[in-house]
Amino acid sequence: MIFFLFYFVLGLVQGLTEFLPVSSSGHLVLVSKLFGMQQNSLFLSVLLHVATLLAVLIVLRKEIWQLVCHPFSKQTLLYVVATMPTILIVIIFKGFFESTFSGDFLPICFMITAVLLVVTSLYSKNKKGKDITYKNAIIMGISQGIAVLPGISRSGATICAGLLSGSDKKQTTKFSFIMSIPIIICSLVYEVYNCITSGVEFFSGSVWLVVMSFVVAFVSGIFAIKCMLKIVEKGKYYYFSVYLVVVAIISFFI
Repeated sequence: MIFFLFYFVLGLVQGLTEFLPVSSSGHLVLVSKLFGMQQNSLFLSVLLHVATLLAVLIVLRKEIWQLVCHPFSKQTLLYVVATMPTILIVIIFKGFFESTFSGDFLPICFMITAVLLVVTSLYSKNKKGKDITYKNAIIMGISQGIAVLPGISRSGATICAGLLSGSDKKQTTKFSFIMSIPIIICSLVYEVYNCITSGVEFFSGSVWLVVMSFVVAFVSGIFAIKCMLKIVEKGKYYYFSVYLVVVAIISFFI
């Protein structure tokens, strides 16, 4: 029963927190600590990433199809520009980022995300943004790289960065979700490569539990994306800030 609950929670946390501004990596570390067990299956890790990737592809299929049909358009180039600083930051600080997954920085990073959401909520209230520019894309790409830190929300950091730099709310939210696609794919390739080169066992555990976790992540991911699109338009990020403060306090004692 405990394993069923653990896998269910992993899928739910991955699906919801990948897109809600509360940090998926931070919550996964927290869940592992709460259950007193680690998610060691690379196969499960890959599948959970694929589940959230599929969620983005389905919800934003029209926007993504336009990018596929126009690979050399300005909109497509904006995503390329946004992805480059993220990859560069991850490569340069790879060792440091890996060391943070012990959870030591969780309380601080959760609090940083909470403060960022409050500041953005106050700043962007009743403000009309403009179309996303290359400058906005670079700033969002840098924030996405920093958000590798557990506790720093990827969606929260990128959306806040976009809004604080003057871009439109709806455009920024969709841009944030779509710009996660190349990063998710890169992380999948890296995990598989790392598994092959290090000789780590690719899969261990129950197939049915993994399938269940995948479905939960996929469904909750779709729900989170649709909810976030509405939340950003209303600008009520402080709800998540209150939640993150509570989580930061809890993570401090775990």
